[in-house]
Amino acid sequence: MGNDEFLNKCREIVKQYEKDHLDKSDIIPEFEVFVVWSCKTLQNNKALLSTTLFNGMYYEITYNGDKKELYFDAYKKFENRCIKIEEEQ
Repeated sequence: MGNDEFLNKCREIVKQYEKDHLDKSDIIPEFEVFVVWSCKTLQNNKALLSTTLFNGMYYEITYNGDKKELYFDAYKKFENRCIKIEEEQ
């Protein structure tokens, strides 16, 4: 699977996942899926993706080229904080 084909497939998977998990009583909002980071090593690919929805979700999709399998992980961001590191003197 080429890199462009992989990233397009990832966007499709995330878009469908989001649609399947929206509240069924709500109208499906317009939203975009975007790639935050991606990497291809030999026959394997990995991508981190998110959407323009305000639900704090992000996704990791890995393609195992040897087995022709995609692995999908969905995450929810609970917190983002800065932790200062004191330099020793």
